[in-house]
Amino acid sequence: MTDPNAAYQVPAVAWPDEKIAPAIRHAIDFKTKPVGALGQLEAVAHQVALVQQTLRPELRAPHLLVFAADHGITAEGVSPFPAEVTQQMVRNFAAGGAAINAFCRVAGLELRLIDAGTKGDFDDLPAVINQKTASGTRNFRHEPAMSATQCAAALQAGAAQVDAVAAMGCNVLGFGEMGIGNTSAAAVLLHLLAGLPLADCVGRGTGLDDAGLAHKLAVLTAAVAAHPAVETDADPLAVLATFGGFELAQICGAVLRAAELQLMILVDGFIASAAVLVAIQLAPAVRAYCVFCHQSAEAGHRHLLEALDAKPLLHLDLRLGEGTGCALAYPLVAAAVAFLNDMASFESAGVSAKTTETPAA
Repeated sequence: MTDPNAAYQVPAVAWPDEKIAPAIRHAIDFKTKPVGALGQLEAVAHQVALVQQTLRPELRAPHLLVFAADHGITAEGVSPFPAEVTQQMVRNFAAGGAAINAFCRVAGLELRLIDAGTKGDFDDLPAVINQKTASGTRNFRHEPAMSATQCAAALQAGAAQVDAVAAMGCNVLGFGEMGIGNTSAAAVLLHLLAGLPLADCVGRGTGLDDAGLAHKLAVLTAAVAAHPAVETDADPLAVLATFGGFELAQICGAVLRAAELQLMILVDGFIASAAVLVAIQLAPAVRAYCVFCHQSAEAGHRHLLEALDAKPLLHLDLRLGEGTGCALAYPLVAAAVAFLNDMASFESAGVSAKTTETPAA
């Protein structure tokens, strides 16, 4: 396979300037509360303030981008659902009838639907943005899922979606996905990029029974063995092109562009996290911009979060995808910003701070 690195230029993602960090820490610690009393919300407030380089951060025009694509690997029977469900669910999203529609309405997130590479035709649905790289990937059990050119095009298409919402004033966005078979792609990405046993990465997806899970593991084991050069080299872009999906590649490109623009990134479940893993391996500073929203019930997600040293905000045993974890966690991110901006300090409220002296016995 042609080297994907020759077809795609990884953006230069900068780490946030740490000079403001002590001032942020002081502002958080001297709110009218015991130090650390708001737990993970304090870490999120610190992260957003650091990314935005201000003691008064703000979240503007929050968006959730859902990318959909079909996967050739479904021909191997790795999912209990037929591939047609990808297209059917996109129509459900467009009609406002999915979980992610309900959760976005509650959270105040603008939902944006992108056809990254389905076999469907959505010309009758103005709500669906057509940036199809191709009509589904090839079956990576036998050949690379996509060409290097297709992988580069998908990465660039994802970045273009971020440019579009950033032009609307958006500075915080999450990424969801829909694609029957995409837990198989994500499992192989995790296996090869994090060096974990494949059995630890493979889960039940949309509800496989024990026999189905064993079959899925056998198929993916054979698929990895069919691409020995990629397995040995484990170059992130080669792994993505060989085993990924168009929705994974477009999310990866979107995450890289969002971090380059210093936007806050809400990370959803297993599949979206696998795309983020690729992005972080390509540009390590991406990690600074990511809020990991939840730990899903999919087997490999816990291992993926541990590999990234990520502490998710929620643990609700979700395994739906669609960006649902982002929509559920976003109000917590907004609350973290609100306490930093609106909560009084000990000094401004005239409340006595904790004494630093230990009373005599």
